[in-house]
Amino acid sequence: MQFKLLALFLLIFSISNAQEITVVDNTTGEPLTNVAIYNKDKSKSAITNINGKADISEFTDTEVIIFKSVFYVETYRRKREILNNDNTVFLEPTENQLEQVTISVVRFKLNKDEIPQKIVSISPAEVQLASPQTSADLLESTGQVYVQKSQLGGGSPMIRGFATNRLLLTVDGVRMNSAIFRSGNLQNIISIDPMMVESTEVILGPGSVVYGSDAIGGVMNFFTLKPKFSFDEATSFSGNIYTRFATANNENTVHADLNVGRENWAFRTGVTYSDFGDLKMGEHGPDDYLRPDYAVRGEGEDIMVENEDPLVQKPTGYEQINLLQKVKYMPSKDWDLNLGLVYSNTSNFPRYDRLYRKRDGVLRSAEWYYGPQTWFLGSLNINHRSNSEFYDKVQFTGAYQFFAESRNDRNFGDPILFTTKENVDAYSINLDFEKDFLKSRFFYGFEYVLNNIDSNGSFRNIETAEARETASRYPDGSKWQSMAVYSSYQWKLSEDLSLQSGVRYNHILVDATFDDRFYAFPFDKADISTGALTGSLGFNWRQNDFVGWRLGLSTAFRAPNIDDIGKIFDSEPGSVVVPNPGLKPEYAYNAEIGADLNISDNIRLDLTGYYTYLDDAMVRRDFNLNGVTEIDYQGEPSRVQAIQNAANAYVYGVEAGLEVDFSVALRLKSQFSYTEGKENEGGDYVPLRHAAPMFGNTHLIWNKRRLKLDLFTEYNGQFDFEDLAPGEQDKPYLYALDENGNPYSPSWYTVNLTGQYEVSSNWLATVSVENITDQRYRTYSSGIAAAGRNLIIALSYTF
Repeated sequence: MQFKLLALFLLIFSISNAQEITVVDNTTGEPLTNVAIYNKDKSKSAITNINGKADISEFTDTEVIIFKSVFYVETYRRKREILNNDNTVFLEPTENQLEQVTISVVRFKLNKDEIPQKIVSISPAEVQLASPQTSADLLESTGQVYVQKSQLGGGSPMIRGFATNRLLLTVDGVRMNSAIFRSGNLQNIISIDPMMVESTEVILGPGSVVYGSDAIGGVMNFFTLKPKFSFDEATSFSGNIYTRFATANNENTVHADLNVGRENWAFRTGVTYSDFGDLKMGEHGPDDYLRPDYAVRGEGEDIMVENEDPLVQKPTGYEQINLLQKVKYMPSKDWDLNLGLVYSNTSNFPRYDRLYRKRDGVLRSAEWYYGPQTWFLGSLNINHRSNSEFYDKVQFTGAYQFFAESRNDRNFGDPILFTTKENVDAYSINLDFEKDFLKSRFFYGFEYVLNNIDSNGSFRNIETAEARETASRYPDGSKWQSMAVYSSYQWKLSEDLSLQSGVRYNHILVDATFDDRFYAFPFDKADISTGALTGSLGFNWRQNDFVGWRLGLSTAFRAPNIDDIGKIFDSEPGSVVVPNPGLKPEYAYNAEIGADLNISDNIRLDLTGYYTYLDDAMVRRDFNLNGVTEIDYQGEPSRVQAIQNAANAYVYGVEAGLEVDFSVALRLKSQFSYTEGKENEGGDYVPLRHAAPMFGNTHLIWNKRRLKLDLFTEYNGQFDFEDLAPGEQDKPYLYALDENGNPYSPSWYTVNLTGQYEVSSNWLATVSVENITDQRYRTYSSGIAAAGRNLIIALSYTF
């Protein structure tokens, strides 16, 4: 009798247990919370818990069950089908999911309408349509990030008046900024392959509470391709093959990625190879940008030769290869482990803006090129879900990065080639927690970062092969460390009002020993120990169906790095920057207000205004070494300068976005940005170098069935001579010359057309004609003219 009762109990338990199902994201395999489950007349319903589970025992076996969640395709399943599929339901993300959910602000997923900051999201579909050559071009295509280029192998983003080491780059949640990120224009973003990127999120404005030093003007987050699990017991294979050709620089790019999925294992492998030729500029524009001659080496001497086509910018071409390997393992519903390996390497690539400078009608440089830019990222990410009193989710991220770069330059007619080489080993650990309460969520975490820098300098006589050591760019063997604790709190005050606050304390250690063999420094060591406290407070208020408001107040900081305190380099002809170990952090104070206006069912307007004040700004100013104000650097008398906490600055601006749906098939999208920035120099406020001219774009998109057409224009305002920062006024070779012979940055526009056709469920063809009117222009502060009329053909096969 007792045995029969026990058997009956086990039978009832097994039947009951069989009615519990799990709802997951079919891309990531992650459980989905708060999925609504109901039948057609809504007489029966359920909702998934934090682990994606729900009880469907009240539904009949043949009943059609509806699964509905924001940002996922509404899904219909019969109960019997679900029970025969291991009690699991997979939901497909909608196309606009990435625009509504972000993980950039607190490292965990949040709805966009609960975030007080302006976030720009780029989906895979937008990447395919834009067909960018580099990730810098991808950001530029949004119309909300300005990009400067000194050479074809480059791209230095500007956001809200800030750039370079006042912006932060992350890849898969790992800080990419190293201790040698400089205030001059950077090209590290080209190491991130847009074909390997699954989604991109850009925070406009400060992000120091979560990301620490450097996140003053914005944070650019790139998330690479993720492995996908198999949905049945068999091993699944999927992937993509992509090729692109562009006429303006004879680009040839080939990409392939393969996903192998098992029930709880998944692997993703990718490779991209690109070959870029010399870039051809447009026909119509300032003659100042033309390339009439260039240097070659022949019969043991440097020769200036006439350029057969002055529109072709010689030399600018280079090659690049990118590799990716991802492994994902989910041993149970509460654990998942992710291993990521990313590698990028370029060939040598010319620093074009240094190759056309002249002195007395003769080219200054015979050679100026960057050596291979190498970047490796290895990261381990472990996620755990729990119902403990301390956290519901915990995420561990450990990473190692290796950076290698070099600079090589030789004056015209001089056989001495100078070279500096830098290697950085970067280690980081993050531990992030999330705890959900009834109407609030608490996030907190810890971070440790260590950078070790190797740097050496040398010169070689290219005629005799004699080589010697010379001053390195940075103190060899220097270290930069960061330790931080941070937290963020999100509180749903009401259905329409939410608050988000955060605080972070960061401690920075810098250790560098200076080599006095080549220069007589009045110091031999930099030993910096400094702290920084930052915070944020913001509100989101959906006032009514017509308008929603965002208000944010925040502080941010940038601690001195090895580039600030220890570099030796020629910032411009006749000037040399020397070390200064007496630096302290600079602070930014930011306020912004935004409004999302639903003017009608088919018209939406987004407006944001912001103001940022930068105190104790680290800027390049005249300096002296024991009273000496001029030294010899690589054979040229040079004015001594150093990075100093010698200025303050302010930036304010307006950003606007408009969307109009004329019909189901026809949409207009437009973005506009205006920035005004000033910096205190000698008691006077002068234009801020990285405050871009007004810029934006407008797209008219028609999408019906298999065909999508995008007619768009990109435009840029003018900077007259008096609008240029003093440092830019001293670089006439970068700009067009006005009627008075002064440099200025002309306005420009382009008209472009992209067509995309879905040949079949597997084949996608994209054809673009950029700069149809063949304009000759340079984006502000750039040393290379943009592409002229450019035909781009891309073909993708997905299986």
